[in-house]
Amino acid sequence: MTFETLSTPVARLSRPTIGSVTLSLLVALYLLFATNGTFWSKATSYLGFASPALILLGVGLAALFSALCIAVSVKYLTKPLFIFLITSSAAASWFMDHYGSIIDVDMIRNAAETTGAEAGDLITAGFFVHMMVFAGLPSLIVALVRIHHRPFGSKVLWNLALVFSCLAIFAAAAIANVRTFAATTRQHRDLVATLNPVTPIASAVRYLKASGVEENATVQPLGTDARVMPLAGQSKPRVTIVVAGETARAESFSLGGYFRPTNPELSRRDIRYFGETSSCGTATAVSLPCMFSVYTRSNYTHEKGQTTENLMDVLSHAGIKTEWWDNNTGSKGIADRIAYISLAERNDPQFCKGHECTDDVLLAGLDAWLDGIKGDSVLVLHQLGSHGPAYYQRYPEAFRRFQPDCRTAELGNCTREEIANAYDNSVLYTDHVLATVIDKLKSRDRRLAGSMVYMSDHGESLGEHGLYLHGAPYFIAPSQQTHVPFVLWLGKDAKASIAQSCLIAKTGEPQSHDNLFHTVLGLMHVATSVYDPKLDTLAACRGNPST
Repeated sequence: MTFETLSTPVARLSRPTIGSVTLSLLVALYLLFATNGTFWSKATSYLGFASPALILLGVGLAALFSALCIAVSVKYLTKPLFIFLITSSAAASWFMDHYGSIIDVDMIRNAAETTGAEAGDLITAGFFVHMMVFAGLPSLIVALVRIHHRPFGSKVLWNLALVFSCLAIFAAAAIANVRTFAATTRQHRDLVATLNPVTPIASAVRYLKASGVEENATVQPLGTDARVMPLAGQSKPRVTIVVAGETARAESFSLGGYFRPTNPELSRRDIRYFGETSSCGTATAVSLPCMFSVYTRSNYTHEKGQTTENLMDVLSHAGIKTEWWDNNTGSKGIADRIAYISLAERNDPQFCKGHECTDDVLLAGLDAWLDGIKGDSVLVLHQLGSHGPAYYQRYPEAFRRFQPDCRTAELGNCTREEIANAYDNSVLYTDHVLATVIDKLKSRDRRLAGSMVYMSDHGESLGEHGLYLHGAPYFIAPSQQTHVPFVLWLGKDAKASIAQSCLIAKTGEPQSHDNLFHTVLGLMHVATSVYDPKLDTLAACRGNPST
């Protein structure tokens, strides 16, 4: 008996073939209409539903996107490029459509400088589902199809003809209603800023270009002439604790009139609250270095902030002991030349989980630090504060006073009331942290001349105007993102040289991040050529007896 091997050819799955131009047109239309929900919502609102201007805008942009996709449909690069465009557009659309975010340079920088734990709060189950549907499926289709390319010479001529034709259609559509488009984009600058993936990709390129320049830049010295001025009758070490807040908005502070009692402990302390304070930016990567820089918001740029020494350096030049304790995503370069501790990296199990810690971690070592002070000192405590969207993780159970609170980072699964409750609980906890810092300083009045300054880096949107979180470009940012709390506590020694009636009057005047640099120098009695008394919140009230 013999055995014969039988073989049957296995039928291969047929892969559809599609022309490179056809695929380019399909991808262009997909990008424009499937991943631009925010853009078309704004366009409809500004131009009117089914208006001639809106229709022309759609035709013109479809032609422009088609021209761009056809131009990059190069053999061997078509699939990787299209998959990249689809994936990046899908990711950007999630944040724009769900949070009202605009992916500008500052947003890219903020994302690049975040931690894994913070990023994890944003990568939710909803995000994964969105990416599977809007990125995974279309990318899989692009990956599976066979792309037919014309012979090289013919392809170049044919594609050039199509690209120029599409550009001509785009130009004709723009010219046909140029006055309306010009007026709309001038009045509503956020429209172009939400065009996906054009704005996100352009922002990423600008960020990478700027990063390359800054990486090789030299930090210029500042305030090297700084010195501490002696004060008659004052022998105690001066100590100022600067609490750099995170994502706290003034609108949610009861010290400023909010209807909920979110500041019960501070309201019982002898503090001054400046109710009209504005931030330098709407994201940590901008606001934090700007707060500590010598530049005002109108003069500040990220490059200037990175290439010029800051407040902590000037204090160090004056011989003052300076330290930075961080429970956030780092000092953004501010503490590069001083003592720096990342408490989140230590991951103390008493306060931390997965390298995210409640702000109690900032208080744990404060007694020992204060007891060890021998000379003038400034300590910065950089909070995690009210950073979202996982507000519920920012406060211990004991501060879960406003309920029901949103217990997920997926804000779409919570009501506006639940989101506000969770956020307000985080503010309530910040109130406790600040009151504790004050109490620790006050208990050492006999030995130390203490002060505390608290400013938040930026605010937060909780659904107002359809926006959530923060990071909106400043020119369109709502007050919820730019109006921040500013709290000042003066110990008895610092208070003795300040006219209290003058200080009370000052609390009603506009303040900003511009004031932090000079106010801290004033508190520490530092004389330097870079000090500007006009920007020192306390300068006009100094030199008079307490009243």
